[in-house]
Amino acid sequence: MAGGWSRDGAVQDQIDDSIRDELARIQANRPAGESLIHCLECGEPIPEKRRKLVAGVRFCVDCQQEMDAEQARRGGINRRGSKDSQLK
Repeated sequence: MAGGWSRDGAVQDQIDDSIRDELARIQANRPAGESLIHCLECGEPIPEKRRKLVAGVRFCVDCQQEMDAEQARRGGINRRGSKDSQLK
């Protein structure tokens, strides 16, 4: 595939790097260890069933849903993207 001034395979390298970055971000934010008894955000008790199902849980369901919704609103940034994607 013609890529202007880029070498062959550069586009696929960008895609692979973006995927690696996202996986690293997910791994860094993945809860680990023992679950907390109280939510870090609001201080409410975390139900025992949730603590057993999600290892290393730190937030109650409501706070986790709010954080997930905020993350979805912000969306991802393609740091290695083309000029067109950076202009959006």
